[in-house]
Amino acid sequence: MTKRLLPLDELVAIDIHTHAEEPCGCHADDGYDDFQARMADYFKSPHKHPPTVEETAAYYRAKKIAAVIFPVDAERETGFRRYNNYEMLEIAKENADVLIPFASIDPHKGKLGVREARKLISEYGVKGFKFHPTMQGFYANDRMAYPLYEVIEEGGAIALFHTGQTGVGSGMPGGMGMRLKYSNPMYMDDVAVDFPDMRIILAHPSFPWQEEALSVATHKTNVYIDLSGWSPKYFPPILVRYINSILQDKMLFGSDWPVIMPDRWMADFAKLDIRDEVRPKVLKDNAAKLLGL
Repeated sequence: MTKRLLPLDELVAIDIHTHAEEPCGCHADDGYDDFQARMADYFKSPHKHPPTVEETAAYYRAKKIAAVIFPVDAERETGFRRYNNYEMLEIAKENADVLIPFASIDPHKGKLGVREARKLISEYGVKGFKFHPTMQGFYANDRMAYPLYEVIEEGGAIALFHTGQTGVGSGMPGGMGMRLKYSNPMYMDDVAVDFPDMRIILAHPSFPWQEEALSVATHKTNVYIDLSGWSPKYFPPILVRYINSILQDKMLFGSDWPVIMPDRWMADFAKLDIRDEVRPKVLKDNAAKLLGL
C-alpha cells in the first residue's frame, strides 16, 4: 500500500528545505568528504556524517514534521557525481508519510535535462526542482536554462533557487571555485517575469541582497521566500518586519537540514517578535497551500 503524507492537522510544521544524501551516507568522489566537513564546521552541524534519506525520514517522523527533500545536481561545476534523482525518489516513496521529494537537474545538461524533468513530473509526480546558481555556475536568467523552466512551468511544478551567500566552499581555497554573484535574487526577477505561471521560491535570507529578495517577492505574485540556512536569531530587522506584514502569506519555514536542525531553527524562531496569527502561516499553512496539500 502506497503511503500518504500525514494529515495536515497532525503535522507540527512543513520544512520546505532539506537535503538528501546517498543511502551509504558517504560519497565516492575525492574531495567530497573535505567539502562536507567544512560545511559542517561553517554551520556548526551536529552530524559527523550527513544522514541518509531513511535517517532523515525517521527524524522528521518522530518530530511530526513533513520535509521537502532534494539532492543538488552540480556535477559540471563541482566535479562531484550527483545523487541520482530516481534513487532518491524510490527511498522517498517508502517514506511518503513525511517526505515530499523535489528533484535537481543542472540546467547545463540541456535537452537531456529537459527530457529528465519532463519524465520526473509526468511519471513520478515530482512537485518541484532545486537550483543552486552558485554551485551550478549560472545566472538564473541565462536563456540556457529556459527550456528547463518551460517544462517546470507546464508541469505545474515549483522552482526553488538558492539565493545569497553560501556555506558551500566557505573557508576553502578560492571558496572551492564557488562564485557568489550568481545567487543574487534579482536575477530571479527576470525568471518570474518570463515564467509568470511558475511558482518560484527564493531560498534563504539573501545576505547580502536581502532587500532585493524582499522587493522581488513583493512585486511578483509567483515568488515566495524560504527562511532556511540561517538561525532566526540572525534575521535582519527588515526581514522580520516583512514576515509580520506584507509578505506574511509568502514566507516559508525551512531548516537547511542536515546543516541546521529544525529544532534549533524553531526554538530561535519562537523567540522572534512574530505575531501570533503569522506563526502558523510560516511554519505550515503557507507551504501547505503552495504545495497543494
